[in-house]
Amino acid sequence: MTGRHMQIGEAADRVGLSIRTIRHYEEAGLIVPSARSDGGFRLYTDPDLDRLRVVKRMKPLGFTLDEMRDLLRILDELTADTGDRGALMDRLAGYHEAAETRVQTLRDQLAHAEGFAREMREHLNQHRR
Repeated sequence: MTGRHMQIGEAADRVGLSIRTIRHYEEAGLIVPSARSDGGFRLYTDPDLDRLRVVKRMKPLGFTLDEMRDLLRILDELTADTGDRGALMDRLAGYHEAAETRVQTLRDQLAHAEGFAREMREHLNQHRR
């Protein structure tokens, strides 16, 4: 374990998640604090924050907690160079493909929303007195 340890409040600020969300992810087994202080406070390191950032990026794409847990496991095994590398890479490629598809869906939804907002602006401009 390298780097400085930080308590949950600082970790939350640095990642941009609420303390409550981090605790929820901990209860779901997505993140485990690297250590505890003498007083029992959760202590996080930069690698812990990296895991939280992965989860934070997956959330708006609609990935489930099980999928998040699975992807983190894949990344851990690839980093540790354990397991069947080919199978891990195939699974990682599946997540990449799913993410790309979901990003495109969000782009399409955003384009529709922007079109609606433009239409409302045109109505406002048309009916102003």
